[in-house]
Amino acid sequence: MSHTFDRYLFRLFLFWYINGVILLTFDILPPALEWANAVFLILSGTLGVIYFMRNYGLVLGNILSVLIFFITLLVEGIGVHYGLFFGHYYYNPDFGLVVFDLPLTIGFAWLMVIATTHVLSKELTKWIPNIWVKGIAYATFASFAAVVIDLIIDPVAFHIKQYWIWDQGGLYYDIPLSNFAGWFWLAFLLHSVIYLILVGKKQYHFDQSTYWKNRMVWLFALMILMFMIIAATGELWFAILTTAIPTSVILIIYVRSTTKENGES
Repeated sequence: MSHTFDRYLFRLFLFWYINGVILLTFDILPPALEWANAVFLILSGTLGVIYFMRNYGLVLGNILSVLIFFITLLVEGIGVHYGLFFGHYYYNPDFGLVVFDLPLTIGFAWLMVIATTHVLSKELTKWIPNIWVKGIAYATFASFAAVVIDLIIDPVAFHIKQYWIWDQGGLYYDIPLSNFAGWFWLAFLLHSVIYLILVGKKQYHFDQSTYWKNRMVWLFALMILMFMIIAATGELWFAILTTAIPTSVILIIYVRSTTKENGES
């Protein structure tokens, strides 16, 4: 795969993203195009896979991607069938191929979440010298950033689009607190595994692909922005505010860290 392929892939994502924002915001997506949601999730996750491959090599990048994909499907599958981790919920059938009541595209969605938060947390915790303290800080901050994404995704997906439905309520838009705890601990598990593998392979500190590092940050911001726009149509103002504040803080700190680094170099 050439770098020309990388650029075209990201442009394809942007094309799908812009059209998706318009169609979903104004609720004009025809029923015949519901499959486009699945394609969008697959594209988003594929960007995460390409980041891992470009930054850590073909073999290691694929290993990380496969681990993320299957661990998240396993945990989500247990959640759907037994009500563990995320509360009692079920998916609607608009996310592509469904196996045992679980859309496989959810694995791609988690690839996007983990890849983007990996880049952000890796940058923001790089100043910590102790390898074990760094690992805990990295996994904790990355998991917090993952929950920030969920703060806007779940209210929109549940209340406006009904992509998935909970059978129990909660204080935050009738979403059970266990859902956000589940997001945090699943992300913490995945980021801990990633950290241990990369440190063991002595590749954690590698940043071989500035192109994809930057685009993971854009992907993080664009995904949140899209759901904030859709949330505005449903007047979910508290969800927007609750998400906008930590997102802004994360991105500002990230930009200041990279700017300082470039200035020193």
